[in-house]
This record gives sequence, C-alpha cells and structure tokens, in this order.
Amino acid sequence: MNRSRSWRSIIADYGIYIGFFGLIVTLSLITDRFLTVRNLLNVAEQASLISIVGIGMTAVILMGEIDLSVGSLVALSGVVTAGSLTGGLGLPLSIVIGLGAGVALGLVNGIITVYGEIPSFIVTLGMLSVAKGLTLLYTGGEPIWGFGDTFKFIGGGKIFGVPVPVIIAACLYIIALIVLNMTQVGRHIYAIGGNQRAVRLSGVKVERLKTAVFGISGFFAAASGIVLASRLASAQPTAGSGWELDAIAAVVLGGTSLYGGEGGMAGTLVGALIFSVINNGMILTGIPTFFQYVVKGGIIILALLLDKKLRQS
Repeated sequence: MNRSRSWRSIIADYGIYIGFFGLIVTLSLITDRFLTVRNLLNVAEQASLISIVGIGMTAVILMGEIDLSVGSLVALSGVVTAGSLTGGLGLPLSIVIGLGAGVALGLVNGIITVYGEIPSFIVTLGMLSVAKGLTLLYTGGEPIWGFGDTFKFIGGGKIFGVPVPVIIAACLYIIALIVLNMTQVGRHIYAIGGNQRAVRLSGVKVERLKTAVFGISGFFAAASGIVLASRLASAQPTAGSGWELDAIAAVVLGGTSLYGGEGGMAGTLVGALIFSVINNGMILTGIPTFFQYVVKGGIIILALLLDKKLRQS
C-alpha cells in the first residue's frame, strides 16, 4: 500500500520531468539533428511565446478559474502596440499602451467573473470574441508593419547567441516563481484554489486578488503578443489564434490541476517545452505537423484522467 502511494507521489511530482527527458532521449536517438545547439535554441524560442502566456494562465487555473481570451489578447495587444509605434508615439510608450490594453481587458474579465458571479469560462469566452472584434476593427483586417530595428530586436535579436524571446521568457518565469512560491500573494493564490471560503474567512480580499490575477493573465498575453509582433516584423490581426488551448495544454500537462490549488510555474514551462519538442520532432522526422493537434488533444485528455485518478487516491 505504501509502495503504491510512493509511486503515485513520484508520478504526480516528477512525471512531467521524466516524460520530458524520455522525449528528448527518444528524439536524439531517432535523428542526429535534434541535439544540435541551433535546433535546441529553435525549440526554446518556439516554446517561449506560449510559455509566457502560460504564466498568467497558471495563476488563473491555480485559483480554479480559466481564461479563454488570451489568444485574442495576444493579437489585440500586438496590433495596438504596432499601431502606436507606427503612429509615432515611441517604443516605450507604445509597449506600455499594448500591455495596458491586455491588462485592462483582463481586469474586465476578472470584474465580471468575480463581482458578476458568472463562470469565468463564459466570461472569457465572450471576451475572446470581443477582443477579436476590436482587433479587426482597429486594423481593418490588415496587418501592421513598418517597424524600426529596435522593436524588431525584441522578437528577433540575440544576446550572446541566445534569442531575446528566450531571455524574456526566462526572466518572467524567474519573477513568477519568486512571487508564487516566496510571497504571501502566491500562497493566497494557492489557498483560493484549495478552499476559497476558508481564505475569505481568514480576512483575505479574495475578490480583489482574483480580479488582479485575471489582469495579470492579460498582461502576460499582451507581453507575448508584443514579442510575437516583433518577431514577425508585423502585427497580424489573426495572431494568437488557438493559443488559449495551447496555454491550457501546457499548464495541464505541467501538472497544474484544473480544480485549482495544485501545480506551479516550473511544470508549465516544461509543458510548453514538451509541445515545442514534439512539433520540432515531427518536422525533423517528416511527420505532418497538423498531427500535433491529435497528439496535443490526446495528451490533455490523458493528463486530466491522470490528475483525477491521483486526486481520488
């Protein structure tokens, strides 16, 4: 009996890392092009954008909520930043405006969810459509381009050979790990997902914190959208389509429970890397990349089944 619990504990705590290591070993044996520095940096760069969105998504899911609007916020923030930049407002102010747009709509999600007492699934699904419509109205359905080299460096530059998006993602994850694991705010986020009523009775302003976390999710979606626009050297009104599912997949695969209260940022990062490695492996081995959707869906379902099984044991 104790041995059975021990194995369950190992799977729950380290299964994602064991699976990631096994995936790397398998691909390195299948193709000698996988473990090259250039390819590994490409994998990290591909994972960086979704992993940034995953930071905010992790915090939301830890509270037992969901945010389906992040994909549209990626596009909206990208075009708002690009429009401000091409309109002559300057890079710093344009980035602030783009981030502000993501935070503002994220806070709207939180306010309606918390104070309107409407399930976040419904609220953020509606915001997905609202943000998409605002993006198309702002751009007229056309991409925005014409940036200077300074903005392009954010998504396409390198520092000591490392892509800037990877460095940005790493810095944001370090901050998120510190906040979530070493501050009172982080402990409250976990506690809300575990027992919201008890946290409220202890004097924590649950409504304010939950609203703020939705705003934070909007911030990270906006940050990813700005990096994406820089990387593409154009702000596409259709950018970020389906990214909400990618972010949720990374979070769930990383061990964060959709029921709230369990999981963390490190697992989300590894989850994003796993999907990037899978996609990269399919390209290197000649497997059609659209098969990734089948793999991704299957992994999500298996992760949810495993999570439910471990919670029942």
